[in-house]
Amino acid sequence: MHHVQVGRRVLVAARRPGLLFGWVLLSVIALDQLTKSLVRAQMRPAESIPLIRDVFHLTYVRNTGAAFGLMSGQRPLFVLTGIGVLLAIAAYWIWQRPTARWLVVALGFVGGGAAGNLLDRVSRMGLVTDFFDLQFIPVFNIADSCIVVGVGMLMVWIVFGPEGQQERPAQESEPPSQDASAVAGRAPEAHDDR
Repeated sequence: MHHVQVGRRVLVAARRPGLLFGWVLLSVIALDQLTKSLVRAQMRPAESIPLIRDVFHLTYVRNTGAAFGLMSGQRPLFVLTGIGVLLAIAAYWIWQRPTARWLVVALGFVGGGAAGNLLDRVSRMGLVTDFFDLQFIPVFNIADSCIVVGVGMLMVWIVFGPEGQQERPAQESEPPSQDASAVAGRAPEAHDDR
């Protein structure tokens, strides 16, 4: 029983969860800010460059709303929301000390995405740079994408995470009873009734 549970923990646990979280978080922020800077430097607002015509364009949009352009013009709310998300992740990290690789990466994606857009809202008068244009949904950026992916990963973790499944391997790995050993071909020990 013990070796099965240890094996499961080894399978999903990060060796250095804090380092992995920090690497994911900073990578998302760096990639997000770099791509936004390139778009601002190379394109004019509202300019659109078709990469796959009528399917995928690069379109420079200055967004005052939330992810995917929702709720435009609510800068104070979005700044507070971004700070709240980062504080919630920090509090969860301090109290729960997560070690599962999937969960750590998910938190890094959400935190990095929230921080990337928060930087724009604070440093660019509330204007978030968006540029991925799939034509059938509002224009978005890398931070938005990472938030969506991270939240999706968290939902998968909540539903299918190993914590909810640890009882099953433990039950399946019970040591065989004497009856089971007899069925397996080993004769039960003889007892002297005298």
